Amino acid sequence: MPEMNEEQFTTEASVFLEANASRKAEQKAFVWGEGPDNAALFEEVDREQEQLDLAAAKEWRAQKFDAGFGWISGPTEFGGGGHPRRYERIWANLESQFDVPDSGFFGIGLGMVAPTILAHGNPEVVAELLPKMYRADLVSCQLFSEPGAGSDLASLQMRADRDGDEWILNGQKVWTSGAHYSDVGEVIARSDFDLPKHQGLTGFVVDMHAPGVEVKPLRQMTGGANFNEVFFSDVRIPDSHRLGEVNQGWSVALTTLMNERASIGSGSGGGGGSYTKLSAMLRHFELDNDSLSRQQLMNIFTYGKVLGWSNQRSLDALKAGKTPGPEMSLSKMGLTRQMQATCDFVSDVLEARLVADTGEWGTFSWAGFVLGQPAMRIAGGSDEVMRNIVGERVLGLPKEPGIDTTSPFKELKVGTQRNE
Repeated sequence: MPEMNEEQFTTEASVFLEANASRKAEQKAFVWGEGPDNAALFEEVDREQEQLDLAAAKEWRAQKFDAGFGWISGPTEFGGGGHPRRYERIWANLESQFDVPDSGFFGIGLGMVAPTILAHGNPEVVAELLPKMYRADLVSCQLFSEPGAGSDLASLQMRADRDGDEWILNGQKVWTSGAHYSDVGEVIARSDFDLPKHQGLTGFVVDMHAPGVEVKPLRQMTGGANFNEVFFSDVRIPDSHRLGEVNQGWSVALTTLMNERASIGSGSGGGGGSYTKLSAMLRHFELDNDSLSRQQLMNIFTYGKVLGWSNQRSLDALKAGKTPGPEMSLSKMGLTRQMQATCDFVSDVLEARLVADTGEWGTFSWAGFVLGQPAMRIAGGSDEVMRNIVGERVLGLPKEPGIDTTSPFKELKVGTQRNE
């Protein structure tokens, strides 16, 4: 796409959307008891419907990529548009006005994995994979957590053994979103057990269809299976698909984690639709004059506003060319705090209606939110780890005592180290 100013870009984007998508119907003012009754954090979709939705989403992304709107700010040498990052936001605002397939299938791949490949990948692999990822020819996932290394990511034990120009991976990953429909994945494995826990790791891009990769669904307490566990048995990866230098995988992981926290933290921002529903809930159950309930509701609104301002500051930093840093943990913490406040609010207002399905609109449906919220306190690093990161790397406080970062990993008692 030739270089153009914001006005020209907006015009071309609008023309494309008008020609290829339908505008959303005008939204009616929210009325309690009307419309869809779904408050769950994680949509529980059966696998057959999920494949249909994925196919539609891939078709739309390919269409807009071919028109020059699939990777607007990406480097031109790798298939991107070469435009400033703010053009991405212009596009997002325009696209949100149209009825298009859900892009959630690509959030992890394009928000976390792709930036890491761009920063640390072999140029030939970058040129091969990124255009396909942004066009949705390839869908990707992130393979970090393990049964004994969740928030304590540096204690992971998956083995990566060098064999000439290849690496052989053996081990298990858990809580991998989208693994069952992904084509490639970013994986961090331990390549040297004689080095300290943070120094013996190496990152790779792995073919999720390679021999030895087995994906199994994980059932959640919400009833769905949005996550997976993935087993690797003698999975071979060419050295060209290594990310960064050998044994320097921690810096690769941090690139992904900072982008992940930025992505998760930006999931809310200012008392929008959910706040409208919650205030209507308060009036419906005649608690709008209850001082405690009103204070709870105002806390939710305040958390959302502060989170929105924090996210805007992060977006401004990205526009200035900065990469996400440890301060992104603040956005992630802000979101989970707002979600916890929401859980406390609906639990107090709905009481037994939250756990007993009476068929009443706007009551039991919130159980899916309350049951899903604990996952958000873990995703991208637990709340406790986020506080350590902010304390140590943003505020400059001393490290938590007892963290062994010098002994060889093979001498550590895995599972006792609780920090990133």
